[in-house]
Amino acid sequence: MAATAAIAAAMIVGLSGCQIPLVGVADASTPTTAQRAAGATTTATAGKEHGKHKGPGTRPTGAPTPPADPADPDPNCSLEVPPAPLTAAGLATPYLLSATDRRAGACHEANTNQSAFVEATILDPATGALSVYRPLVIDAGTTPAVAPVPPKLPANAVVGVWFGYQGDTLTLRNAGSCVNGTPRSPFGQFGYCNAPAFFAAANAAVRAKKITVPPLGTGVDGLPCPTTRDFGVVGQDQSDNLTTAYVALPDGRTAQSTPAAKALPGATTLTNASDNGLLANRLDPAIGCHPFTAPDLTSGGTPSPALALNELQAAAFQGAPVATVPPNDPMALVGDRPSVAKTDLYRVGVDMGPMNPQVDTGAAYCTNLAAVAPKRLALDRPFTAVASSPDPGTSSSLFGFLTNRLTESWTNLGCEALVHRGAPVVDGAPATADPAAPTTTAAPAPPPTTPPTTPTTTPTTTPERTRTPAPTPAGTGTGQTGP
Repeated sequence: MAATAAIAAAMIVGLSGCQIPLVGVADASTPTTAQRAAGATTTATAGKEHGKHKGPGTRPTGAPTPPADPADPDPNCSLEVPPAPLTAAGLATPYLLSATDRRAGACHEANTNQSAFVEATILDPATGALSVYRPLVIDAGTTPAVAPVPPKLPANAVVGVWFGYQGDTLTLRNAGSCVNGTPRSPFGQFGYCNAPAFFAAANAAVRAKKITVPPLGTGVDGLPCPTTRDFGVVGQDQSDNLTTAYVALPDGRTAQSTPAAKALPGATTLTNASDNGLLANRLDPAIGCHPFTAPDLTSGGTPSPALALNELQAAAFQGAPVATVPPNDPMALVGDRPSVAKTDLYRVGVDMGPMNPQVDTGAAYCTNLAAVAPKRLALDRPFTAVASSPDPGTSSSLFGFLTNRLTESWTNLGCEALVHRGAPVVDGAPATADPAAPTTTAAPAPPPTTPPTTPTTTPTTTPERTRTPAPTPAGTGTGQTGP
């Protein structure tokens, strides 16, 4: 853990900037205008919940740029970071989306194949109070559909900011010390500002008993509620992307997801395909669990999940085997090769220690994935088979989506070559089987072998979702905030 502390110390920042070198960001100026491309969509995100990310570098460096095709939007966009992004003024200033290479076509936030997302978690170090804020992303050269809600920060607030993306490679511009990857090798769909300092302060507050991380509780399947470090949940890009959502209007303008914005004519919801959203907004409700939440300053203090909260809870309570970002994660590769440096840079952004190359191998990750995921997915089938899929194009149910995701993750992690076996099967059928036409019948979930855990405080309500999950029996999963 000394190495983790050293990394965190090197990255601790004030409210206006960091001390680490700039990595993985572009230095080109952002275009001042961005007209909407023909064919850009404004419908709510349905697919790409996971497994569709092709990874950074899909277009060879230096290769000629083909003409833009409006029907095939450029998956590589750039996001201009506002000045002082960790201050109240910086949080309330929209991030500007534009094309990384304008010859490949424009980028538009309302196009669900190009949408970028930003999420901040805020700590009051004096009290341990946590809150969430969701900075807005707009097209460069446009204005917000509704002015962003200005956040009020506590004195000496410690702020962490994280990024998510629907395309292949998001590049941060004018990023200061925000982290986008290693030089010339961005992560792809992930990035952060001040994350190590935030987690260092939050973990100190936990030790000082200023923050009480809620216990996981027990799902209706009788098992501990899952976390982002559970091999029953993880996919090819563990701990990636965000729970943030925005509102898009037919004219392409965007706004924070507030009641006023959602009431505008023609408003649709933009969501970020993610492990974090899948857990908090889909899987938890299906099996009677609740995510760790904090007041969302964007929406009047509504309890809301966030990447940082998920990781704090996972770090505190995930039982063995614990999934941490492996060297074969596509977003941790440099080219097609594993990189300890890039993997560690990703890991420190989600509150994980540095890799032990002798233990944290791709083969070990794949072995644990095969041992845990099929059993959990089969056990949860009675509940996930009647829950709606985040991607109807993949499957009509959450169960079918999850089994397909497992197969895709196995392929994209290169597991077959690492452990010399094909993709795991779930309940005796290929993981790609759609539950609408099962080849076998899942066994019902057994009752808990021990009495359900009693929540230490009253659980918070589940945050609003763009889809209504099927009603499920109540589990004992807890999602209250600290302190």
